[in-house]
Amino acid sequence: MPDNVFTKNGSAYISSKIAQAVADKSRTATVSGNFEIAEAIRLPSNFTLILEDAHLRMADGVYSNMFVNENHETELGKTIAGTDRNINIIGRGKAILDGGKYNGLSEKNHSRDGLPHIRKNNLLLFTNVDGFKISGLSCHNQRWWALNFVYCSNGYIGNIDFCASDIGIDQDGNEYHGLIRSKYDEVLVKNADGIDLRQGCHDILIENITGFTEDDSVALTGLNGSLERTFAVEGLPSDICNVEIKNIRTAAFCTNVRLLNQGDIKLHDIVIDGVIDMGRESAHMDSGIFAVRIGDTRLYGPRHSTEDETYNITVKNVRGEGYYVISLAGAMKNLVLFGIEAANGAKMIKDERV
Repeated sequence: MPDNVFTKNGSAYISSKIAQAVADKSRTATVSGNFEIAEAIRLPSNFTLILEDAHLRMADGVYSNMFVNENHETELGKTIAGTDRNINIIGRGKAILDGGKYNGLSEKNHSRDGLPHIRKNNLLLFTNVDGFKISGLSCHNQRWWALNFVYCSNGYIGNIDFCASDIGIDQDGNEYHGLIRSKYDEVLVKNADGIDLRQGCHDILIENITGFTEDDSVALTGLNGSLERTFAVEGLPSDICNVEIKNIRTAAFCTNVRLLNQGDIKLHDIVIDGVIDMGRESAHMDSGIFAVRIGDTRLYGPRHSTEDETYNITVKNVRGEGYYVISLAGAMKNLVLFGIEAANGAKMIKDERV
Protein backbone atom coordinates (compact mmCIF):
# COMPACT_ATOMS: atom_id res chain seq x y z
CA MET A 1 0.00 0.00 0.00
CA PRO A 2 1.40 3.46 -0.89
CA ASP A 3 2.45 5.58 2.09
CA ASN A 4 -0.25 8.18 1.38
CA VAL A 5 -3.18 5.74 1.21
CA PHE A 6 -4.91 4.96 4.51
CA THR A 7 -7.61 2.37 5.08
CA LYS A 8 -10.59 3.84 6.91
CA ASN A 9 -12.20 2.26 9.99
CA GLY A 10 -8.78 1.36 11.37
CA SER A 11 -10.06 1.57 14.94
CA ALA A 12 -12.65 -1.14 14.32
CA TYR A 13 -10.18 -3.34 12.45
CA ILE A 14 -7.47 -3.17 15.13
CA SER A 15 -10.03 -3.60 17.90
CA SER A 16 -11.30 -6.75 16.17
CA LYS A 17 -7.73 -8.11 16.00
CA ILE A 18 -7.39 -7.46 19.73
CA ALA A 19 -10.70 -9.18 20.48
CA GLN A 20 -9.69 -12.20 18.40
CA ALA A 21 -6.35 -12.49 20.25
CA VAL A 22 -8.15 -12.34 23.60
CA ALA A 23 -10.61 -15.00 22.46
CA ASP A 24 -7.92 -17.40 21.23
CA LYS A 25 -5.85 -16.70 24.37
CA SER A 26 -2.73 -15.69 22.42
CA ARG A 27 -3.15 -12.15 23.78
CA THR A 28 -0.85 -10.82 21.05
CA ALA A 29 -1.91 -9.12 17.84
CA THR A 30 0.21 -7.86 14.94
CA VAL A 31 -0.95 -5.00 12.73
CA SER A 32 0.69 -3.94 9.45
CA GLY A 33 -0.36 -1.35 6.90
CA ASN A 34 -1.73 2.19 6.89
CA PHE A 35 -4.94 2.90 8.81
CA GLU A 36 -7.04 5.95 9.62
CA ILE A 37 -8.05 6.10 13.30
CA ALA A 38 -11.27 7.88 14.26
CA GLU A 39 -11.82 6.64 17.81
CA ALA A 40 -9.72 5.31 20.68
CA ILE A 41 -8.50 1.71 20.58
CA ARG A 42 -8.75 0.06 24.01
CA LEU A 43 -5.97 -2.27 25.11
CA PRO A 44 -6.77 -4.92 27.76
CA SER A 45 -4.55 -6.26 30.50
CA ASN A 46 -1.86 -8.84 29.70
CA PHE A 47 -1.80 -7.88 26.05
CA THR A 48 0.86 -7.05 23.46
CA LEU A 49 0.09 -5.11 20.30
CA ILE A 50 2.84 -5.29 17.67
CA LEU A 51 2.85 -2.59 15.01
CA GLU A 52 5.00 -3.91 12.18
CA ASP A 53 5.52 -1.52 9.28
CA ALA A 54 2.32 0.22 10.30
CA HIS A 55 1.29 3.86 9.97
CA LEU A 56 -1.73 4.83 12.07
CA ARG A 57 -3.04 8.35 11.44
CA MET A 58 -5.80 10.23 13.26
CA ALA A 59 -8.76 11.09 11.03
CA ASP A 60 -9.35 14.72 10.16
CA GLY A 61 -11.53 16.67 12.58
CA VAL A 62 -11.88 14.03 15.31
CA TYR A 63 -11.27 14.65 19.01
CA SER A 64 -9.97 11.34 20.24
CA ASN A 65 -6.99 9.49 21.60
CA MET A 66 -5.46 6.78 19.45
CA PHE A 67 -4.79 4.32 22.31
CA VAL A 68 -6.11 4.02 25.87
CA ASN A 69 -6.11 1.18 28.39
CA GLU A 70 -9.29 -0.87 28.79
CA ASN A 71 -10.55 0.68 32.04
CA HIS A 72 -9.59 4.23 31.11
CA GLU A 73 -12.31 6.79 31.85
CA THR A 74 -14.49 4.31 33.72
CA GLU A 75 -15.46 4.35 37.39
CA LEU A 76 -13.73 0.99 37.84
CA GLY A 77 -10.55 2.49 36.38
CA LYS A 78 -10.37 4.96 39.28
CA THR A 79 -9.98 2.13 41.80
CA ILE A 80 -7.17 -0.27 42.66
CA ALA A 81 -9.48 -3.13 41.68
CA GLY A 82 -9.70 -1.58 38.22
CA THR A 83 -5.97 -1.34 37.59
CA ASP A 84 -5.03 -2.56 34.11
CA ARG A 85 -1.81 -4.57 33.99
CA ASN A 86 0.95 -5.56 31.59
CA ILE A 87 0.08 -3.72 28.40
CA ASN A 88 2.66 -3.46 25.63
CA ILE A 89 2.85 -1.63 22.30
CA ILE A 90 5.90 -2.69 20.33
CA GLY A 91 6.98 -1.18 17.04
CA ARG A 92 8.90 -3.14 14.43
CA GLY A 93 10.25 -1.72 11.20
CA LYS A 94 8.42 1.52 10.44
CA ALA A 95 5.81 2.00 13.18
CA ILE A 96 4.24 5.45 13.19
CA LEU A 97 1.56 7.01 15.39
CA ASP A 98 0.46 10.13 13.54
CA GLY A 99 -1.76 12.96 14.74
CA GLY A 100 -2.42 13.92 11.13
CA LYS A 101 -4.02 17.26 10.35
CA TYR A 102 -4.38 19.51 13.40
CA ASN A 103 -7.97 19.67 14.68
CA GLY A 104 -7.79 23.10 16.36
CA LEU A 105 -8.37 21.84 19.92
CA SER A 106 -5.99 23.73 22.22
CA GLU A 107 -5.37 24.64 25.83
CA LYS A 108 -7.10 27.96 25.19
CA ASN A 109 -10.39 26.65 23.81
CA HIS A 110 -10.81 23.16 25.28
CA SER A 111 -13.75 22.28 27.56
CA ARG A 112 -15.77 25.20 26.16
CA ASP A 113 -18.49 25.60 23.57
CA GLY A 114 -18.98 21.86 23.26
CA LEU A 115 -15.31 21.00 22.83
CA PRO A 116 -13.80 18.17 24.89
CA HIS A 117 -10.87 18.35 27.30
CA ILE A 118 -7.50 18.79 25.62
CA ARG A 119 -6.45 15.30 26.84
CA LYS A 120 -8.42 13.88 23.91
CA ASN A 121 -5.51 15.06 21.75
CA ASN A 122 -3.00 12.69 23.39
CA LEU A 123 -2.01 9.98 20.92
CA LEU A 124 -1.71 7.59 23.86
CA LEU A 125 -3.29 8.13 27.29
CA PHE A 126 -2.77 5.44 29.92
CA THR A 127 -4.40 5.87 33.34
CA ASN A 128 -4.00 3.43 36.26
CA VAL A 129 -1.78 0.92 34.49
CA ASP A 130 0.70 -1.24 36.40
CA GLY A 131 3.25 -2.78 34.05
CA PHE A 132 3.64 -1.48 30.50
CA LYS A 133 6.12 -1.24 27.65
CA ILE A 134 5.98 1.30 24.85
CA SER A 135 8.88 0.98 22.43
CA GLY A 136 10.05 1.22 18.85
CA LEU A 137 7.60 3.91 17.76
CA SER A 138 7.76 7.15 15.81
CA CYS A 139 5.24 9.79 16.88
CA HIS A 140 4.39 12.41 14.28
CA ASN A 141 2.27 15.57 14.37
CA GLN A 142 0.98 15.09 17.90
CA ARG A 143 -1.97 17.43 18.46
CA TRP A 144 -0.93 18.00 22.09
CA TRP A 145 1.28 15.74 24.26
CA ALA A 146 2.03 12.53 22.38
CA LEU A 147 2.35 9.92 25.15
CA ASN A 148 0.66 10.70 28.47
CA PHE A 149 0.63 8.60 31.65
CA VAL A 150 -1.36 9.22 34.86
CA TYR A 151 -1.10 6.89 37.88
CA CYS A 152 1.03 4.42 35.92
CA SER A 153 3.86 2.31 37.31
CA ASN A 154 6.48 -0.33 36.55
CA GLY A 155 6.88 0.74 32.97
CA TYR A 156 9.33 1.13 30.12
CA ILE A 157 9.24 3.81 27.42
CA GLY A 158 12.12 3.52 24.99
CA ASN A 159 13.39 3.93 21.45
CA ILE A 160 10.84 6.60 20.62
CA ASP A 161 11.36 9.19 17.89
CA PHE A 162 9.29 12.37 17.62
CA CYS A 163 8.50 14.64 14.71
CA ALA A 164 6.05 17.27 15.95
CA SER A 165 4.45 19.85 13.70
CA ASP A 166 6.80 22.72 12.90
CA ILE A 167 4.17 24.84 11.17
CA GLY A 168 3.82 28.55 11.84
CA ILE A 169 1.08 30.83 10.50
CA ASP A 170 2.20 34.40 9.81
CA GLN A 171 0.10 37.56 10.26
CA ASP A 172 -1.12 37.29 6.68
CA GLY A 173 -2.28 33.71 7.16
CA ASN A 174 0.58 32.16 5.25
CA GLU A 175 1.91 28.81 6.42
CA TYR A 176 5.62 28.21 6.86
CA HIS A 177 7.84 25.52 8.36
CA GLY A 178 10.49 26.09 11.02
CA LEU A 179 9.59 27.53 14.44
CA ILE A 180 11.13 30.84 15.47
CA ARG A 181 11.42 31.83 19.13
CA SER A 182 10.56 35.50 18.52
CA LYS A 183 7.40 34.44 16.65
CA TYR A 184 6.00 32.00 19.18
CA ASP A 185 2.47 33.38 18.76
CA GLU A 186 2.54 32.07 15.20
CA VAL A 187 3.13 28.45 16.24
CA LEU A 188 0.14 26.40 15.06
CA VAL A 189 0.28 23.43 17.47
CA LYS A 190 1.40 24.61 20.89
CA ASN A 191 2.57 22.52 23.86
CA ALA A 192 3.24 19.45 21.72
CA ASP A 193 5.28 17.51 24.30
CA GLY A 194 6.72 14.08 23.68
CA ILE A 195 6.35 12.04 26.89
CA ASP A 196 4.51 13.18 30.02
CA LEU A 197 4.46 11.40 33.36
CA ARG A 198 1.85 12.98 35.58
CA GLN A 199 0.66 12.46 39.13
CA GLY A 200 1.03 8.97 40.59
CA CYS A 201 3.65 7.68 38.13
CA HIS A 202 6.56 5.69 39.57
CA ASP A 203 9.16 3.03 38.82
CA ILE A 204 9.54 3.86 35.14
CA LEU A 205 12.53 3.84 32.78
CA ILE A 206 12.58 6.26 29.85
CA GLU A 207 15.48 5.93 27.42
CA ASN A 208 16.70 6.45 23.87
CA ILE A 209 14.43 9.35 22.91
CA THR A 210 15.15 11.29 19.70
CA GLY A 211 13.59 13.74 17.26
CA PHE A 212 11.80 17.09 17.54
CA THR A 213 9.13 18.21 20.03
CA GLU A 214 7.46 21.61 19.94
CA ASP A 215 7.54 21.87 23.74
CA ASP A 216 9.18 19.53 26.30
CA SER A 217 10.54 16.19 25.10
CA VAL A 218 10.16 14.47 28.49
CA ALA A 219 8.15 16.07 31.30
CA LEU A 220 7.50 14.81 34.84
CA THR A 221 4.77 17.06 36.15
CA GLY A 222 3.25 16.82 39.61
CA LEU A 223 0.23 19.09 39.60
CA ASN A 224 -3.33 18.60 40.80
CA GLY A 225 -5.27 19.90 37.84
CA SER A 226 -8.45 18.67 36.21
CA LEU A 227 -6.59 15.90 34.37
CA GLU A 228 -5.19 14.51 37.60
CA ARG A 229 -8.41 14.89 39.56
CA THR A 230 -10.32 13.10 36.81
CA PHE A 231 -8.03 10.07 36.87
CA ALA A 232 -6.91 9.96 40.51
CA VAL A 233 -6.97 6.42 41.91
CA GLU A 234 -8.26 6.06 45.46
CA GLY A 235 -5.66 4.42 47.67
CA LEU A 236 -2.65 4.99 45.40
CA PRO A 237 0.09 7.54 46.24
CA SER A 238 0.27 10.68 44.13
CA ASP A 239 4.10 10.89 44.15
CA ILE A 240 6.15 10.90 40.97
CA CYS A 241 9.21 8.88 41.95
CA ASN A 242 11.77 6.22 41.08
CA VAL A 243 12.07 7.36 37.47
CA GLU A 244 15.23 7.01 35.37
CA ILE A 245 15.65 9.06 32.19
CA LYS A 246 18.56 8.10 29.92
CA ASN A 247 19.95 9.09 26.53
CA ILE A 248 17.69 11.93 25.45
CA ARG A 249 18.92 13.41 22.15
CA THR A 250 16.16 15.74 21.03
CA ALA A 251 15.47 19.14 19.57
CA ALA A 252 12.97 20.65 22.01
CA PHE A 253 11.54 24.11 21.38
CA CYS A 254 11.20 24.44 25.17
CA THR A 255 13.08 21.89 27.32
CA ASN A 256 14.57 18.46 26.71
CA VAL A 257 13.76 17.15 30.21
CA ARG A 258 11.48 19.04 32.61
CA LEU A 259 10.57 18.33 36.23
CA LEU A 260 7.82 20.35 37.91
CA ASN A 261 5.69 19.89 41.02
CA GLN A 262 3.69 22.55 42.78
CA GLY A 263 1.25 22.06 45.63
CA ASP A 264 1.41 18.87 47.74
CA ILE A 265 2.56 16.46 45.01
CA LYS A 266 5.96 14.97 45.78
CA LEU A 267 8.59 14.48 43.08
CA HIS A 268 11.64 12.54 44.21
CA ASP A 269 14.26 9.89 43.49
CA ILE A 270 14.79 10.86 39.86
CA VAL A 271 17.92 10.15 37.80
CA ILE A 272 18.57 12.00 34.54
CA ASP A 273 21.63 10.61 32.75
CA GLY A 274 22.57 11.73 29.27
CA VAL A 275 20.75 14.69 27.71
CA ILE A 276 22.01 16.18 24.44
CA ASP A 277 20.25 19.30 23.18
CA MET A 278 20.01 18.97 19.39
CA GLY A 279 18.04 22.19 18.88
CA ARG A 280 20.49 24.23 16.86
CA GLU A 281 21.08 21.33 14.45
CA SER A 282 17.35 20.94 13.77
CA ALA A 283 15.62 22.19 10.64
CA HIS A 284 12.38 22.42 12.63
CA MET A 285 13.34 25.27 15.02
CA ASP A 286 15.93 27.91 15.79
CA SER A 287 16.87 26.95 19.38
CA GLY A 288 15.51 25.60 22.64
CA ILE A 289 15.51 27.24 26.06
CA PHE A 290 16.80 24.67 28.59
CA ALA A 291 18.28 21.18 28.43
CA VAL A 292 17.05 20.31 31.95
CA ARG A 293 14.58 22.35 33.97
CA ILE A 294 13.60 21.67 37.58
CA GLY A 295 10.83 23.84 39.01
CA ASP A 296 9.51 27.10 37.62
CA THR A 297 9.18 30.70 38.77
CA ARG A 298 5.72 30.75 37.20
CA LEU A 299 2.91 29.21 39.22
CA TYR A 300 1.01 26.36 37.58
CA GLY A 301 -0.26 25.02 40.91
CA PRO A 302 -1.38 26.71 44.14
CA ARG A 303 2.18 27.25 45.43
CA HIS A 304 5.81 26.37 44.88
CA SER A 305 7.06 23.05 46.17
CA THR A 306 9.02 22.70 49.39
CA GLU A 307 12.31 20.84 49.82
CA ASP A 308 10.35 18.04 51.47
CA GLU A 309 8.39 17.63 48.24
CA THR A 310 11.22 17.86 45.68
CA TYR A 311 14.29 15.83 46.60
CA ASN A 312 16.86 13.18 45.65
CA ILE A 313 17.38 14.29 42.06
CA THR A 314 20.55 13.46 40.10
CA VAL A 315 21.33 15.16 36.79
CA LYS A 316 24.48 14.09 34.95
CA ASN A 317 26.06 14.11 31.51
CA VAL A 318 24.07 16.97 30.01
CA ARG A 319 25.03 19.12 27.02
CA GLY A 320 22.90 22.18 26.33
CA GLU A 321 22.98 24.87 23.68
CA GLY A 322 19.81 26.87 24.29
CA TYR A 323 19.61 29.86 26.65
CA TYR A 324 20.76 27.85 29.70
CA VAL A 325 21.79 24.25 30.17
CA ILE A 326 20.13 23.90 33.60
CA SER A 327 17.28 25.91 35.15
CA LEU A 328 16.43 25.59 38.86
CA ALA A 329 13.51 27.20 40.69
CA GLY A 330 11.51 26.63 43.85
CA ALA A 331 12.90 24.62 46.75
CA MET A 332 14.61 21.23 46.63
CA LYS A 333 17.12 19.14 48.54
CA ASN A 334 19.67 16.47 47.71
CA LEU A 335 20.19 17.74 44.18
CA VAL A 336 23.31 16.38 42.45
CA LEU A 337 24.66 17.92 39.24
CA PHE A 338 27.76 16.77 37.38
CA GLY A 339 29.04 16.41 33.85
CA ILE A 340 27.24 19.58 32.73
CA GLU A 341 28.45 21.17 29.47
CA ALA A 342 27.42 24.40 27.76
CA ALA A 343 27.83 24.77 23.97
CA ASN A 344 27.22 27.43 21.31
CA GLY A 345 27.02 30.31 23.76
CA ALA A 346 24.59 28.75 26.23
CA LYS A 347 24.89 29.77 29.86
CA MET A 348 25.47 27.05 32.41
CA ILE A 349 22.86 27.39 35.19
CA LYS A 350 19.90 29.68 35.81
CA ASP A 351 19.48 29.33 39.57
CA GLU A 352 16.31 30.83 41.08
CA ARG A 353 15.91 28.45 43.99
CA VAL A 354 14.43 29.76 47.23
